[in-house]
Amino acid sequence: MRTLLALLALATASHGSARPNILFLIGDNWSYEHAAANGCAAVKTPVFDRVTREGMNFANAFCPVPSCSPTRSSILTGRVAHQLEDMASLWSRFHPKFRVFTDALADSGYHTGFIGKGWSPGKFKEFGREQNPAGKEYEDFTSFLAERKADTPFFFWFGSVHTALHSFKKVDGVAAGIDLAKIRVPEYLPDTPEVRREIANYLAAAQQMDAAFGDAIAQLEKSGQLDNTVIIYTSDNGWQMPRGLANCHDSGSHVPLAVRWPGKVAAGSRSDAFINLTDFAATFLDIAGVKPWPEMTSRSFLDVLTGQSDGKDRAHVFLERERHANVRSGDASYPCRAVRNADFLYIRNLRPDRWPAGDPELHFAVGPFGDVDPTTTKQLILDQREGAMKPFFDINFAKRPAEELYDLRRDPDQVQNLATDPAQAQIKAKLAAQVDAWMRDTKDPRVDPAYEAWDHYPYFGGRAKTP
Repeated sequence: MRTLLALLALATASHGSARPNILFLIGDNWSYEHAAANGCAAVKTPVFDRVTREGMNFANAFCPVPSCSPTRSSILTGRVAHQLEDMASLWSRFHPKFRVFTDALADSGYHTGFIGKGWSPGKFKEFGREQNPAGKEYEDFTSFLAERKADTPFFFWFGSVHTALHSFKKVDGVAAGIDLAKIRVPEYLPDTPEVRREIANYLAAAQQMDAAFGDAIAQLEKSGQLDNTVIIYTSDNGWQMPRGLANCHDSGSHVPLAVRWPGKVAAGSRSDAFINLTDFAATFLDIAGVKPWPEMTSRSFLDVLTGQSDGKDRAHVFLERERHANVRSGDASYPCRAVRNADFLYIRNLRPDRWPAGDPELHFAVGPFGDVDPTTTKQLILDQREGAMKPFFDINFAKRPAEELYDLRRDPDQVQNLATDPAQAQIKAKLAAQVDAWMRDTKDPRVDPAYEAWDHYPYFGGRAKTP
């Protein structure tokens, strides 16, 4: 199969140095609004801002799943997550039967590799892949470039983890110069000094990530390769604060995206087209002159980048999630399907009897309410859940109805559920019908209301540490 793929790729690809390099910069748990170019007054992201200034900034980029390895599975395969079996869940196995764009690029003559967080977390070597689906792992970008043959185009995946909780909890945001007064605390979080300090730490970590990505760009500039390189700067999902990671609300799914490609992408341009990160696979192949394979649901947005389309036909994205951490009795998932357009977000919670943030008691991983990671903000809300923090406990941890509907024009933080409002019945029915059609068209197993396979797939994450 790989040999056939290589022949097909070589037959359809452009030759050698005529094809651009691709530098893929992907953050970990970094939300759309937390870049200076996207309106955050408290953070300095000069490298991201430069990419937007010299390229195109996307206002509506969304991850397919608000969870790390499932989104990365969809990026690599170019397929909706529910077609990928247990790869739709966190801490899964990566099946070698699913083709990935990195292999296709390598087979077509690209030098490929990655540093940092590639496809993760999960297992792949135990299930037939010799190397990470993101490519060969390198010590740093310098060694990757040194191994590249002259006139060979490259694809390089640089996965930062600076903005992941385990990293930003070690950062002092105030010492790094973050002005607490300039931080916007969203409505779903309490505005307290502790919360502002934690957000400051996360923003300072975003600045560190931006600087690291800037070092890679500087290497290209120094070597004279910058202008023949497509730079994509994005994130895999939203932040790890409550109602972020593992939630289909914007706080978990709306991500930054900027693309720089001199001579192809107009400098200082902005697009309102809705981009799903799954679309990267087809776009990368399109840039390289390689045809995507038929099973891909990924749709290239090269035409938007080059100005051949205004993107108005990209008016919405579909979102989903299955099991994030293993935090419910019976290893149960919390399945959702959703659609987001310019004005509304509609979410269907397929098992509303379950706790969306995980069981109140430790089941296996993380801890109580374990789909919310152990931030200071989480603990603050849980400690005062019967008192001043009850409204924040309810929105972040309590059970949710079968349907959620938010009017983004009046409620950008998505805290007022309008699903039962008679005035919104027509729009809710329209959005629900779109989700139904998408599930049918993409052969979602959840079309069967009794389908529960995701509760039974193996989970390779570790057991929670207990005293």
